[in-house]
Amino acid sequence: MAILPFGEYKPDVSDYEGQATRNISNVLPRGDGYGPFPDFAILTQALPVGCRGGFYALKSDGSVAVFAGTSDRLWLASNTDYSWAPVSRVVAVTSITNASPAVVNYTGHPFVAGDKVVFSTSGALPTGLTAGTVYYVIAAGLTANAFEVSATSGGAAVNTSSAGSGTHSVTSTYSALSSDAQWQFAQFGNLVFATQKNAVLQVYNLASSAAFADTAGSPPQASYISVVGRFLVLSGLLSFPFRIQWSGLNDTTNWTSGVGSSDYQDFPDGGIVRGVAGGEFGTVFQDQAIRRMSYIPGSPLIFQIERIAQDLGLFAPYSIVRAGSLIFFHSAQGFYKIAPGGIPEQIGREKVDRTFFDDLDKTELRMFIGASDPRSTRAFWAYKSTSGTTGLYDKIIGYDSALDRFFPILMTGEYLLGMSQPGITLENLDTLSASIDALAASLDSFAVSTQPLIAQFSSAHKMGFFSGSNLEATLETAEQGADGEQVFCSGFRPVTDAPTVYGSLSYRNLTSETPTSLPEILRNSRTGNCDLRRSTKFTRMKIRIHASTNWTFSAGVHPAIRPDGQT
Repeated sequence: MAILPFGEYKPDVSDYEGQATRNISNVLPRGDGYGPFPDFAILTQALPVGCRGGFYALKSDGSVAVFAGTSDRLWLASNTDYSWAPVSRVVAVTSITNASPAVVNYTGHPFVAGDKVVFSTSGALPTGLTAGTVYYVIAAGLTANAFEVSATSGGAAVNTSSAGSGTHSVTSTYSALSSDAQWQFAQFGNLVFATQKNAVLQVYNLASSAAFADTAGSPPQASYISVVGRFLVLSGLLSFPFRIQWSGLNDTTNWTSGVGSSDYQDFPDGGIVRGVAGGEFGTVFQDQAIRRMSYIPGSPLIFQIERIAQDLGLFAPYSIVRAGSLIFFHSAQGFYKIAPGGIPEQIGREKVDRTFFDDLDKTELRMFIGASDPRSTRAFWAYKSTSGTTGLYDKIIGYDSALDRFFPILMTGEYLLGMSQPGITLENLDTLSASIDALAASLDSFAVSTQPLIAQFSSAHKMGFFSGSNLEATLETAEQGADGEQVFCSGFRPVTDAPTVYGSLSYRNLTSETPTSLPEILRNSRTGNCDLRRSTKFTRMKIRIHASTNWTFSAGVHPAIRPDGQT
């Protein structure tokens, strides 16, 4: 019998004598079927609490700076030991005593024992403290208005032997994120911006900053940020939810309307602005409208803004994915894409939209997070299902735009993002290891550090990439029958290069019945068959490939089915 392929994943439609499948997991679509999906591999040490946003920035020396946000702080990853240092805005302290132990006086400070802090000063810190070094708040001496620090977590208090000079500051906190929000980041030249609506827009200079600071020019507080051409664009504004506002041309410190091309646009219809996809053109997403903004050099209008969709908007603000020249998003009607200069096109209708929407926990849309994999033609969306755990996504749905195929992944995490491997310069190799052979990570990873990969922060608050061993894969065929006639299935032969495969068979006599599965068996090592026997009217064949198995493709099965005389 001809090969019965593992078809396209279309859980929205019946697979009765069809070509589509309703049951695959942890696989990537290929031209010849499916391939394996790699497991999560940890790279960094843990953030102290759950991740609420992540971003990578490219520095002028070719290395990568990795930032993360938690509810009320911002963090920068070390490119040597992958630990996290606080880089939140700094606040001046009242004083640091010249004493053993040193006491930092800071009225109403937000710290608890174990918190990381970094000191800076306009003059010289007291001897015993070093600017830019990570210290830990300790329980000893901790009061509402004072604290002591240690050089190690839970270690002895630091002593000082001078008073220092100037104004001393310490990294502090922001107003906590709203329960439905995440930090968002953008890079504009050598500047990294971080925003959330409860805080002033923050900026970090990759060449000179030790911590984020309030952006000059009084920009509005905003939930979302993007770069459109040579403008920084803010949306989801705290005080003006129906407005977008942009900086001056090549001037992120100018937010005065009518000066240096800075301006704003209020929308009379279409609902609240939920985000802007950046690029050479901006794509503005509202609740019930989508608009395109095009820069007009020399015009007093600054941007020409035209509606490209009516009664169609963004359902989840963090579902926007910009992948090369394409934009992907999820509306209340399902998954869409927008090609350059085009209008929204449905990509999930009668494929995954109904199944996905029923599975999505609509009360926790901040966990519905989109990201792209620039090495391929794939976009990914992590989301919390109705059976998931609060604060975590438990599933990922991917889409390959070249093959026009969706695929589901079972994965738990806190935040999904496209991320580059933190890179180092040749001059800094000695900080990693005295021996190239002893390096924990391959130099090949650093050589391509500017190429983003799909990454996540795990439930343990650690960042890493999907570069581990293969996940356990499941693939099932469409349901087969003979126009309601009885058939006898004596098994099937999986078409795959996986060395070890487990097979099972489900069956039913009426399409209204719930299928019953035969016990799973190991493929016969001599014949390559899964010898399963059943007389039935309808059957599906399923294989399972264990985690960590090395394999590259699985195309389908050769079923052994013949008419059966039973009635």
